[in-house]
Amino acid sequence: MENQKELIVQKLKDSGCRITKQRSELLDIILERRCSSCKEIYYQASKKDDSIGIATVYRMVNALEEIGVVSRRIVYE
Repeated sequence: MENQKELIVQKLKDSGCRITKQRSELLDIILERRCSSCKEIYYQASKKDDSIGIATVYRMVNALEEIGVVSRRIVYE
């Protein structure tokens, strides 16, 4: 999983996305669990870090979708 995270982080950086502590935490949550919605991801993230907002979750999912790592269809399954 760590290798997978490194590849995704590199793709995000290549697409111009800064990797903040919050984004890294969100990526961990997305990779660890099969969350079925952005709200689920947000719920898990807010338990770890209450400074993460729902907008951050949506932006991160959009960024992952743009680089082809997730499909919203899969995220919402």
